[in-house]
Parts: sequence; C-alpha cells; structure tokens
Amino acid sequence: MSSSNTNPSSSSSNNPNESQPSMIAGHAEYIKGAAEAAIGNITGSHAWTTTGEQDKAHAKASLRAASEGRDPATSGYGSVEETAGKLTGCEWMKKEGAASKSHQE
Repeated sequence: MSSSNTNPSSSSSNNPNESQPSMIAGHAEYIKGAAEAAIGNITGSHAWTTTGEQDKAHAKASLRAASEGRDPATSGYGSVEETAGKLTGCEWMKKEGAASKSHQE
C-alpha cells in the first residue's frame, strides 16, 4: 500500500460569501483544521498537519472578525460553543461559549 503526503482538502476558496465572517463557518473551519492536524499527527503526514494548522489559524482570524461587535446576550451558541471549544482545544470558542451561556441562563 502506498501512502501519499498530499492533502486532498484545500483551504483556499473563491466563494464570495467568505468575505463576510461567519461564526458558524469559523467554527466549522476550526474543527476541520483540528481534524486534519490530528490525521497528520497520527499518520506522520507533514502536509496534513501543516494544512490543519493553517486552517485553524485562518478560522481563528475569521472568528475574531465575526465576533467584533458581537453581543453574547443576543448572539452566541452557549454551552454548545463552549463544549466544541473544549473538544477541539480552542480557547477562544470556550471563552465565547461561556460568555454567551451566562447570558442564556
């Protein structure tokens, strides 16, 4: 069995909707990046690890942009966001989820 060090996933896109930061898209991209990095670490594929880390960094930038002016009392995912942050190791998601959760209770 031959192994390939190429990642079929691409982090670049020509989607015009990406010009507007989205919390959901940012979270999804971070989770995708975390999964890619994990695959790379498990298989020893530098390409997968690098792509995963790049996707996570891009996602963090997107999340920061989407959160500018965000009111946790009216827009947030609460415990779902906090749990996703804990599962993926994203401190930002944990913090934002905890902030919106406190307003939902």
